[in-house]
Amino acid sequence: MQHRLVSLLVTGAVATATLTGVGIATDPGRASALTTTQATDAYDAFVATYWDADAKYFTTYSDRQVHQEHAVGPQGGLYTDYWWEAQNWEAVMDRYERTHDAASRQMIDDVFDGWQAAYPDFRQNDWNDDMGWWARGAVRAYELTGEQRFLDESEDIFGFIAQYEDSTYGGGIWWKNVDVGDGSKNEKNVATNGTAVQTALRLYAATGDTTYRDTAERLFAWLQTDFDRNGHIRDHVSGTGQFTDYDWTYNQGQYAGAALQMYLLTNDQQYLTAATRSVDWAIANLTVAGTFVNEGSSDTQGFKAILTRDIRDLIDDAGQTQYEAVLTANASQAAAHVSPERIGGPDWTAPTPSIAASPQQSLAASATVAVLQQATPDGSTAVVQGDGVYQAENVDHPGIGSESSNAGFTGRGYLAGWNATGTTATAHVNVAAAGTHTLTLRYAAAAGTATRTVSVGGGTPVTVTFPATGSWSTWATVTVPVQLGTGSNPVAISNTTDSGNYLNLDRITVSL
Repeated sequence: MQHRLVSLLVTGAVATATLTGVGIATDPGRASALTTTQATDAYDAFVATYWDADAKYFTTYSDRQVHQEHAVGPQGGLYTDYWWEAQNWEAVMDRYERTHDAASRQMIDDVFDGWQAAYPDFRQNDWNDDMGWWARGAVRAYELTGEQRFLDESEDIFGFIAQYEDSTYGGGIWWKNVDVGDGSKNEKNVATNGTAVQTALRLYAATGDTTYRDTAERLFAWLQTDFDRNGHIRDHVSGTGQFTDYDWTYNQGQYAGAALQMYLLTNDQQYLTAATRSVDWAIANLTVAGTFVNEGSSDTQGFKAILTRDIRDLIDDAGQTQYEAVLTANASQAAAHVSPERIGGPDWTAPTPSIAASPQQSLAASATVAVLQQATPDGSTAVVQGDGVYQAENVDHPGIGSESSNAGFTGRGYLAGWNATGTTATAHVNVAAAGTHTLTLRYAAAAGTATRTVSVGGGTPVTVTFPATGSWSTWATVTVPVQLGTGSNPVAISNTTDSGNYLNLDRITVSL
């Protein structure tokens, strides 16, 4: 595998997934995904839906129209913006690593050419993290193809970004290359610096230039000291030195990927431990029944593919095979829930609607393509149920806040202060067997007895009573029998009346 270059240099649904006819790839570096057909169909549908061969660019939406909710990118947002196109390019490279087919090899060149035509001077961008994704993508393209122009581009971009490293906040590269030094308008984050560490060490592997190694070591030491809280990775530092925690899968993945490259450089176990600890935290805290969470629309819908790509590298380059099942389960869920046109959406646990009725953004579709290329097949035809545990803070909960201040919660927090009428928390529950299942709802209700309704798939709601608890750190459970069908079931817990009272909801457990 190409990522081992560093160490060599230094040391010398509604229905079940249809998984039939599965075979393991002969290339040990990459797997065949769930089945060759599923992985290829998703990739082909993605290209047919979003790729404009004349412009050599992916469109933002499946209907190839500008939508004001994400009107960013060439031609007013008709085509994807700067960093989206970098992620779509990585998905193409995921495909090429799996198959080594001529069409995806050509597309590696074409996407790069289209991006350069749209952005002839990469420096005309205020955001160092945007450029950083292209530096990372370009060095990967070089590793895959041996084309010097990719290496040259990666070096040029990285050299530009690296000049914005300074000692403010103890180290790190600024997120933006404007407002440098002004913490009220700028910040330093994992998105910029985790990517930079990975790119720098891969450039070191390709060139032998120790400047790249030294930069990576400084940046990672700073991230490790200030951002790693026993595997839980902070998002950014700004202002007069305040840290902000946003629990995104790509923060966990980018840090893990950076730590992996440090391990490959040094063979020091501490770095591999840091990498696996970061991934383990994401698996324990950013999943619903084992599937990585739906992180929303626009930029966030591409985050999971970044984490799963870094997990793939941990398996391939450091032998961390304990994560194979994680990738396979997530790919199975994503494959089971594509649209009728085989386009994936941002939620891998819920069916993606037809793009004829609901245009989908290309970033979500490429994330599904990516994980299908990354995963190892297991030959199973069963619905992926996971462990049946749905942490409430990880399910869909528009209009309901979350927190982690009262002791005794599970996961990373709970839905908090919930009493707004008309608000709903929805878990997309996947079960293998249709029939009666039991929901166990863990909650606190210190303001007095609360009521909510539970319904499945828009069916008749059932009122559930949550008896008062002694305090907000005293947790209790209630159980509710529900009828679930095979595959994905939207289970909605709603506050429908003004007398609903406050409720903190910690966890939903489904009997399997």
